[in-house]
Amino acid sequence: MSSTSPLLLWCCLYLCLATTTIYARLQPRNLIVDSNSSAKEFNRRNLLGNGLGRTPQMGWSSWNHFGCNIDENMIKGTDDCWAEGNRDSQGNMVAKGSTFPSGIKALADYVHSKGLKLGVYSDAGTQTCSKQMPGSLGHEEQDAKTFASWGVDYLKYDNCNNENRSPRERYPIMSNALQNSGRAIFYSMCEWGDDNPATWASSVGNSWRTTGDITDDWNSMTSRADLNNQWASYAGPGGWNDPDMLEVGNGGMNFGEYRSHFSIWALVKAPLIIGCDLRSMDNTAHGILSNSEVIAVNQDKLGVQGKRVKQYGDLEVWAGPLSGKRVALVLWNRGSSKADITAYWSDIGLDSSTVVDARDLWAVSLSFILLYFIKFIVFDITIY
Repeated sequence: MSSTSPLLLWCCLYLCLATTTIYARLQPRNLIVDSNSSAKEFNRRNLLGNGLGRTPQMGWSSWNHFGCNIDENMIKGTDDCWAEGNRDSQGNMVAKGSTFPSGIKALADYVHSKGLKLGVYSDAGTQTCSKQMPGSLGHEEQDAKTFASWGVDYLKYDNCNNENRSPRERYPIMSNALQNSGRAIFYSMCEWGDDNPATWASSVGNSWRTTGDITDDWNSMTSRADLNNQWASYAGPGGWNDPDMLEVGNGGMNFGEYRSHFSIWALVKAPLIIGCDLRSMDNTAHGILSNSEVIAVNQDKLGVQGKRVKQYGDLEVWAGPLSGKRVALVLWNRGSSKADITAYWSDIGLDSSTVVDARDLWAVSLSFILLYFIKFIVFDITIY
């Protein structure tokens, strides 16, 4: 059984298989399937003992859209370029006076007053990637205490200018420093996946990059999804694979491609870090990024990373277990023409006789449907 739609994937789910006609590079389908299946085993590992990251981090970062053009008015988080080029006479990092005249402590206080948390950026090297501020290599204890004294909640720790020293040597030093800082600080390791951090970083950080930097185009996004997929079994509560930030809203991809981007990142329990200018974000991007049911898949308490379970050419099935005996399913056509995708229950770990309650998570409000001429079908069948 199959069906077609000019913009949105349709889906027909019944008993043993799911078939849909999907147009090229349109959004994948996220479905919630209630079943009696249990989570597949995944690699258990020693966890960083800071109690953070029980679900993937969500937020906003300045880097993808603004680069070094930041100031304290961009209040939700900062990336590179926030500090002066040199440390003070005591060796401390100092906020750049021209762009952060109030200092990072005042910025953190403001952010906290809004019920948000503040992240800063540093580097496991002698300088950050922009070479406009010092890195923390050799200053880990001092910088960790400085960040804690400012009320920082999150550290993104990059990998530039690293003196060709192993990340397995450099990243644990900052991890220990943060744990000794007197404040719980989420540790986001940006090691670029060079030394397969998924295999060793769970006791070091709360998340670790599995890829190089993303750019705002289809090939970059899909290649990072592919690279990240191989490490699915290593992710879980307390430590997450990170294929880099979201590009939704930056303008380099179309509606369907951005919906694909957000759907896959949500399914694979990637950090959902928005990278566009929130002040000028259009309704299309807002509609994608604010889908609460897709976000709920990402934040599901079971914390098992979804992965690709079937591939034939450009047609793919991705799936992963959720809490409450549910399964999330994505049918993804990455080709240039429409095609039918069939997902059998066996592809997602279900018995062929399983009866499900299935919902399309992109079946959105009427106003959104009219705006984008989206058609949808919803199956709501009580499990027997």
